[in-house]
Amino acid sequence: MAKKQFKAESKKLLDLMINSIYTNREIFLRELISNGSDAIDKRHYMSLTDSSLGADFCIELVPDKEARTLTVRDNGCGMDKVEMENNLGTIAKSGTSEFKQKENTAEALIGQFGVGFYSSFMVADKVIVRSKKVGGNEAYEWESEGADGYTVSPCEYDAFGTEIILHLKPDDEDCSYGEFTDEYTLTRLVKKYSDYIRYPIKSGGKTLNSMVPLWRKRKSEVKKEEYAQFYRDKFFDFNDPAQVFASQVEGNINYSMMVFVPEKAPYDYYTREYKKGLSLYSGGVLIMESCADVLPDYLGFIKGLVDSPDISLNISRELLQKDRQLRAIAVSLEKKIRGELGKWLRSDREAYEKMFAQFGNSLKMGAYDNFGARKDDLKDLLLFESDNGKQTLFSEYVSRMKEGQENIYYASGASAEAIKALPQVEMFLDKGYEILCLKDGIDEFVVKMIESYDGKKFVSVADKDAAGVSDEQKAELEKKSGDNSAVLGKMKELLKGKVKDVRLTARLKSAAACLTSDGDISLEMERVLRAMPGSEGINVGRVLEINPDHDAFSHIAALEPDGEKFADYTLALYSAALLQENLPVDDSAALAALIVKLL
Repeated sequence: MAKKQFKAESKKLLDLMINSIYTNREIFLRELISNGSDAIDKRHYMSLTDSSLGADFCIELVPDKEARTLTVRDNGCGMDKVEMENNLGTIAKSGTSEFKQKENTAEALIGQFGVGFYSSFMVADKVIVRSKKVGGNEAYEWESEGADGYTVSPCEYDAFGTEIILHLKPDDEDCSYGEFTDEYTLTRLVKKYSDYIRYPIKSGGKTLNSMVPLWRKRKSEVKKEEYAQFYRDKFFDFNDPAQVFASQVEGNINYSMMVFVPEKAPYDYYTREYKKGLSLYSGGVLIMESCADVLPDYLGFIKGLVDSPDISLNISRELLQKDRQLRAIAVSLEKKIRGELGKWLRSDREAYEKMFAQFGNSLKMGAYDNFGARKDDLKDLLLFESDNGKQTLFSEYVSRMKEGQENIYYASGASAEAIKALPQVEMFLDKGYEILCLKDGIDEFVVKMIESYDGKKFVSVADKDAAGVSDEQKAELEKKSGDNSAVLGKMKELLKGKVKDVRLTARLKSAAACLTSDGDISLEMERVLRAMPGSEGINVGRVLEINPDHDAFSHIAALEPDGEKFADYTLALYSAALLQENLPVDDSAALAALIVKLL
């Protein structure tokens, strides 16, 4: 029988299909199963108006180790001779696409490009297709060994539908093609790529796929244990998820989502090696194992999947087109997950706080990133520790504010205990003001980005105007500063290179002195910034603020400014202020010697 040539650039195009479009050999099975599912969809659609065309639909895999063949069989619509030549003889001609246009059906048929079948040649050196069209009397066989061409001839095939027989290539160093006749391998590939094809996929009488995905069921129909089992199996976590969000979204873009919040952060979560993303499905068929484009970075801890029939795919179904549908899904998904986090916060505060302990910094980074573009969306999901030891929302802080209190006060430090011990905090606590304890490196950057909440401005206790000093106190402080200008000038001279200025303050009560910064960047922010690569030159300009009513200052002021004791006490006071801020002293050995000397 004369061999016919492919109608589309023959060897060059087929080589492109096999070697360039597809990067993973094992997806051939996904493609053939998807084509079989499409064929059954067509027959099912036809049976809606002709009940005689109905059947017990299924896709069957028949491996033969000895013959080194794998047969993929379906009882779908089948093909006649003309359709076989048109669909299989012309590369990139899709019967599914033609059917959708002709019938104007909204069925979720994914074989729209007509190239998936040719992925067979990645694993087979000869492919035979036998098919009989529903309602027809004759069957035909298509056979090809690749780009050299194909033959079509009548054959014996009793059932309506199609079978594809793959004669697998000899094993080589790149691939053990014989593994595609192993039951274990076939089960693994079906579970990975085609588990949610709507028709049973059988091998040896056993059904390999789940058919109905959990995410297409109502949440009330799914047991908690089922979600947990799916999560553990899919994402290889020994722990159950802390929370699951599942819903079906309809509108301008349609998709189903089932996402999980892990109980604990992965060991590599805060490293560059961590890869975020959701599994992406189209009509129940896995398209991408991990699609990073559908999640913003701050939700990178979320695991799960999204399934949409509206996703535009490229020709191999391995990569996504960067189109408006994908962007619309990403925007909607982000908003949906934020909403679910808010519901969780309100319904189970304890569980939410545990989650926040693991992933709160990611949400904070989301509020800070992109110049605060999402700060209004995220500010009501953020928790910070209060000086009362409890986690609090901004709204809760504001609801507890003292009468007449104008600002939301915060302080930064390594721990809540260290923060409450800061000299600057004492006056605020005495007034009954609540203090937000910013312990993480990102915290102060976040509140500065948010700026205010419910009309209340965020103000650091270290801010020079934060203490609410009265005009009378300011006048008194100005007089004392003038009276002690020579003392303060000498202290500034002795601390040259260590501080930008030395001045008196009314913010302190029992403490002798404290260190502050002369600008918008606090000492804590300076510490964080200096830990970053390439930021060695950052210097906020430290200021030594002194309590003029403390005995320590009175003692220093009574000394001879040019004397040794004056210099020693000045250095001791500065060192004490460093230690109170949990900052390193310049020379610990020298400080120890100085303390002994002063004793």
